[in-house]
Amino acid sequence: MFNRNRCLRRVAAIASISSLVAGCGVLSSDTPEDEGPIVVGTTSAPSTLDPAASWDSSWELFRNVYQTLLSYPTGASEPQPDAAESCGFSDSSNQVYRCELREGLKFSNGDALDARAVKYSFDRIRKINVNGGPAGLLGSLERVQAPNDREVIFHLNKPDATFPFVLATPAMSIVSPAAYPEDSLRKGTDVVGSGPYTLDSYDDAKEAVLVRNDGYKGFAERRNDAVTIRYFQDSGAMVKALRDEQIDVTYRGLAAGDVVDLQSKTSNEKEIQLVEGTGTDINYLVFNPKDSWAKRKAVRQAIAQVVDRAAIAHKVYKDTVDPLYSMVPKGLTGHTTGFFDDYGDPDVGKARKILTDAGINQRVPLTFWYTSDRYGSETAAEFKELERQLEASGLFAITLKSRPWKTYVEGYQKGEYPVFGRGWFPDFPDAENFIAPFVGEQNALGTPYPAPEITGDLLPRSRRESDRANVEKEFEEAQRILVDDARLLPLWQGRQYVAASRDISGAERAMDPSTIMMMWELHRKTAW
Repeated sequence: MFNRNRCLRRVAAIASISSLVAGCGVLSSDTPEDEGPIVVGTTSAPSTLDPAASWDSSWELFRNVYQTLLSYPTGASEPQPDAAESCGFSDSSNQVYRCELREGLKFSNGDALDARAVKYSFDRIRKINVNGGPAGLLGSLERVQAPNDREVIFHLNKPDATFPFVLATPAMSIVSPAAYPEDSLRKGTDVVGSGPYTLDSYDDAKEAVLVRNDGYKGFAERRNDAVTIRYFQDSGAMVKALRDEQIDVTYRGLAAGDVVDLQSKTSNEKEIQLVEGTGTDINYLVFNPKDSWAKRKAVRQAIAQVVDRAAIAHKVYKDTVDPLYSMVPKGLTGHTTGFFDDYGDPDVGKARKILTDAGINQRVPLTFWYTSDRYGSETAAEFKELERQLEASGLFAITLKSRPWKTYVEGYQKGEYPVFGRGWFPDFPDAENFIAPFVGEQNALGTPYPAPEITGDLLPRSRRESDRANVEKEFEEAQRILVDDARLLPLWQGRQYVAASRDISGAERAMDPSTIMMMWELHRKTAW
C-alpha cells in the first residue's frame, strides 16, 4: 500500500521547473540569435493536414500553421481573440455569439480571410462530417451568418457557455474557400493557413518544416524565425536525438523511464534541462454494458474497490503521473476525489462483500483490452499491473488483449470489448469536456451511457452559466453519479514534460491549457 497523502498531493503548478543544470537560466528573456531553425522532436505525428478531418494530435501542428477566431495567449486559461478582434455573446441566454475579425487578414496564398471564409470553414466541417471528426464538437451550433466582411454570428440551438472554448480548438481552424473543397477533404502535403508559421514542407510522419508567416496578424509574438518538427516512433530514439544534439526540444511522448533518467542529474546530462508542469490528460477504464459481467454494477464497484492507482503510478509510471479519483482532473473547477471518498484505500474484503451481496460467489471472468501503440510504451505494463492486482484479490479472472490504435478504435466502436482502456487529452480546459463526451446514447466511447440526469439537466444547466467558476455544484453532482455507476474508472492524471538543450528558452511558456505546444515561444539564449 502506498502513502495516502502522497496519492492525494497537489500537482505542481504549471511551469514549475526541474533543471538538470545548476544555475541554468531557463526563464531568460534574452533576444535570440539567428542560428537556424529550432528543431523539436515529438512522438505525436499528425493523421491529417485538413482541419475538417481531425479530432486528434494533428491539432498540435494546426495550432502553429492555421488560425482560429479565439486561442490561448501565454498564461491565459480562457480563450482570447486571435483572428478575431473581439468576440462575445450578444444575448442573455448564451445562444448568439458574435465575432468581429481583425482588419486585413490574409491566407498564406494571398486570399482574403474574411467572414465568408469563416462561415465556409464551419459549414464545411459539418457538411463533410468525417466519422470521428470535429463535427462532434459543434452539436450546439444551428447556423453561421456572415452579414459583412468582418462580422460572424453563430446561432446556437441551445444555451452553451462553452462555445468560446470550442472556437479556440485547432479543429475550428479557418481555411481558404478557394483552396479547400466544400464537400471533400483536401489532398496533398501543403497547407493554406494564416497562422504564425507557414508549412514550408511536410514529409508524412517524418518532418514538418515551419517558417515565419510575415503576413500573420494575431496575438502570437514569435521568438524565432523557423521551427522544424521531427516525428519519432518512440521516446528512446527521441531522447537519443536530443542527447546527440540532432534536435533541440522534445514536447510529447517522453516515456516514464526517460523522464526519470533525465531527472537523475548525471554528469553526462548536464547539457539538458527538464521542464515539468501540470497536465490535464487522463487515463481511465471503460465498462461495456453489453457484456454480461461488465454490465453489473457490483462487478464494476468491486473492481473500483480493488484497483490500486498509487501502485500503478509508482511501479509502472515511476511517479511521473498522479493517481486520479475523478473523471475531472485536478486543477479544473469541479474536480473531486469521489472514488477515494467512496472506496478509500484498496480493500479486497470490501470488494468481496460487494460481490456476495449481489449474489456473485465465483471468480468473475473479464477480458481487458488496451491499444498497443497510442498512449506510450508503459500501457502494456499498466494493464499487466491491473491484471496482477485483480487476480491477486481472488475475485477476478482477467484476460488481456491488445490491438493497434486504428483497429482498436473500430473494435470499441462496435462494442467488442467488455472492459477497455482509454486516454483523454482535453479539447478545452473545462470540466464539461471531461464529462459530456462520455455520456449520452452517442458518445466518444462508442458505448451508450444515457445518464439522463447528467445529459438532460446538469450539463444544460451548466452551459447557461458564462462564469465557469459558478458551475462547480453541477459538475460535482455529475461526478457523484459517475462514481456510483462506476461505468468509467479514472486511473491517473498526466503531467507535462519538456526536455530541451541548455541553450533553449521559452519551454516553460510554450504549452497552452490543452497541452499543445506554441512553437513561437521557443528561442535560443545568447549568453551564459
